[in-house]
Amino acid sequence: MKRSIAFAMTVWLLSAVTAAAHPAPFSYLDLHLDASGVTGTLVVHDLDAAHDLGVANADSLLDPATAARYRDALVALLGPRVSVMLDSRPATIMWGAIDVVADRQSLRLAFTVSGSRPGHVGIHAYVFPYDPIHQTFVNIYEDSALKLQAILDATHQDASYYSGSTQGRWAVVKTFVVSGIEHILIGPDHILFLIGLLLLGGTFARLALIVTSFTIGHSITLSLAALDLVSPPARFIEPLIALTIVVVGADNLLVLKQKKNDSVPSEPSVALGTAVDLRPWLAVAFGLIHGFGFAYVLKEFGLPRAALGWSLFAFNLGVEIGQLLIVSVVASALLMVRRNSAPLARTVALLGSIAVIAAGAYWFVQRVFFPA
Repeated sequence: MKRSIAFAMTVWLLSAVTAAAHPAPFSYLDLHLDASGVTGTLVVHDLDAAHDLGVANADSLLDPATAARYRDALVALLGPRVSVMLDSRPATIMWGAIDVVADRQSLRLAFTVSGSRPGHVGIHAYVFPYDPIHQTFVNIYEDSALKLQAILDATHQDASYYSGSTQGRWAVVKTFVVSGIEHILIGPDHILFLIGLLLLGGTFARLALIVTSFTIGHSITLSLAALDLVSPPARFIEPLIALTIVVVGADNLLVLKQKKNDSVPSEPSVALGTAVDLRPWLAVAFGLIHGFGFAYVLKEFGLPRAALGWSLFAFNLGVEIGQLLIVSVVASALLMVRRNSAPLARTVALLGSIAVIAAGAYWFVQRVFFPA
């Protein structure tokens, strides 16, 4: 209820501010999801329609006969500016009749969308590009209940909705698992952090513990940030992520220096002469920092509030799958080197750690002194 009131107040305030320049620089796009599929309406102001149709007298479009004559031209004009995705597949919009909404000085086009009831709906709309402040108010109804309200404009042209059904939850899982995998695989800082943790090798159980520790750490802060419980600024977190990479590489060098007369051990001890491998502790502690970095991407992607738990679970699962892919490739390559030549394995670990430190230091300087 509060969301609907706030939405209505926003419309009223924007209308008041822009009244002198344009009576109503808005369009209204309604979608209805039910057992029969997807239907909708698009309502546009006669002044906007007249401008793009080249009609001198906008009020003439409020005559039903005149509106009917311009129906095909209006569909040809607006059709390419509105698109709908159902379960990640482009859907065909079949435009229907046009009618006049005289009390709103508007024209309304009805339409149906091809396909059965979806679990996920994606909308792209920029209805009147000639007007830089034009906005499209989107309402999505599921079984007659209002489920989503959004405002689309020149800078924000997309809206997304996941239904509360089993099909909708499955759509959330598929979407966010893929997003999690993609993010870890295209995030060079996260990849290098993982590689740095793996360079000294170890048993399968030890490497699994390191990766699990990293997952635990980043899952905690990812969830906290995604729920807006803790949200430190990116300008603070991004340099810290770079520093975690430097620390991991430096710890590797200290270990290698301590063991310079030995081959690279399967269970490396750590610097400062202790017998405890610090890498799982570094992974969980620094995972807390990396989790905030994951959260920035997830929040930009957009979290479906109706399936928040599922989206967080699926994104974390995707990140974990991506991590396992990286670990399997890197650990297998390092194991092959270690089996063939212990000195070569030590050299790889040494040069790799130096490269990790150099990259982390570069990112730190870039993010502190030359932020994008």
